[in-house]
Amino acid sequence: MKSTVENLSPTRVKLAVEVPFAELKASLDEAYKAIGSQVRVPGFRPGKVPARIIDQRVGRAAVLEEAINKALPKAYSDAVRDTGLKALGQPDIEVTKLEDNEELAFTAEVDIRPEITVPAYDGLAVTVADAVVADDEVAEQFDALRARFGTLNGVDRAVQSGDFVAIDLNATVDGVAVEGGSASGLSYEVGSANLIDGLDEIIIGKSAGDSATFASKLAFGEHAGSDADITVVVNSVKERELPEPDDDFAQLASEFDTVDELRADLRERLTRVKALGQGAEARDKVLELLVEQTEVPLPESSVQSEIDWREHDVVHQLGHDDAAFERYLETEGKTKDEFTAELRAVAERSVKTQFILDSIADAEAVAVSDAELTEYIVRQAQRYDMAPQEFADQIVQAGNIAALVADVRRNKALATVLESATVTDESGNPVDLSALSTPEGQAELDAFDDLEAAGDEDDDAADGDAGHDAVGDAADGDAADGDEQAAGVDEK
Repeated sequence: MKSTVENLSPTRVKLAVEVPFAELKASLDEAYKAIGSQVRVPGFRPGKVPARIIDQRVGRAAVLEEAINKALPKAYSDAVRDTGLKALGQPDIEVTKLEDNEELAFTAEVDIRPEITVPAYDGLAVTVADAVVADDEVAEQFDALRARFGTLNGVDRAVQSGDFVAIDLNATVDGVAVEGGSASGLSYEVGSANLIDGLDEIIIGKSAGDSATFASKLAFGEHAGSDADITVVVNSVKERELPEPDDDFAQLASEFDTVDELRADLRERLTRVKALGQGAEARDKVLELLVEQTEVPLPESSVQSEIDWREHDVVHQLGHDDAAFERYLETEGKTKDEFTAELRAVAERSVKTQFILDSIADAEAVAVSDAELTEYIVRQAQRYDMAPQEFADQIVQAGNIAALVADVRRNKALATVLESATVTDESGNPVDLSALSTPEGQAELDAFDDLEAAGDEDDDAADGDAGHDAVGDAADGDAADGDEQAAGVDEK
């Protein structure tokens, strides 16, 4: 088999392949067998019809067509491997020559991973926030722990911020009750502002038995974004009594004997969280520098695949409901074109990041062991609250093993860059991130990322979710990998 490559652009090639007819024998035999099992010829059992009879009854052209359809995928894969192309996505194949008993020739246009030059990353320098834990931060955590062990006592007075109230709610739009817009005996912490806009202001100062009606926009349901009249009835008022901050409380709320030991443990935990925050900030800033400093031509198929994935993720979260999607856009104050433009910008950055890390992994000859892949699967399964075997089975069924390996490989490449970079805090102190390169450190950083993502209510859906970050998420697919023929066991 002979193969030649014509570069159409930095991200697309045309592969011309010539296949000697002798190499089609196995495919021809399969074609005759497949067609022979479908035709009925008197005197011959199904599947035992001679080739010459099939040629007479069905025609040689039909056999050749069947054989070529069977042979092309393997011939294309062999040509990609022989030429060393890093093909992405599905090729556009055209048969250019077919001479019976002589030769088959075809062309395949396909996107490829671009060859890029990554700037030297051993000189990268980034600054991250100080990992200093202030006394008031420890106090805040300590008070939150006391609140968890507090008791609620009924009071005969007007509602104040911080109280807990039992309320009934009823919502109407244009005088019509909203389906699912009522609730009875709902417990609510006044001042938390996590239920309905305007609720806190209307019930502060009210007493048990009082009611009031106010206007607010609905956030969910078929009337999301609509103005509604909300009627609230205060059934009871309770205030939280906190336990005394003494050694007895420390023994009740923790494994420590004294309150000083408990406070010290809280400070240590906060320090660890700050250190993880430094690691996440350094990772993001190093990636940002690499992306800014590296020219990367982007294959349109990879970008579009990433856009499609992200849009599907948003639509899936909205239950594939077109009306809900329109309400989502209205709530976000965006048009469909603006939403798509944002998706494209995020997708282009994601694909660019993947290509950069792939190039670094190639340059550093990064490999992924079975143990590393298994450890990553276990870690990801924990993030998705799944059994490791169940998670692995889903990855295999979805055909995403190569993407999972690419994810691990990219994570290792990024760890190499971080080790080479100079990281200092705002006070000028060097920051040691070596602990984050261990499996335990990676697991902690994953948990930190998940916590940050869950707590960021202002995140735009176009930015994806915690399962599909800047480095990529193999569990949900990887646009930059596509069907890359050269993919081995690759990362996150």
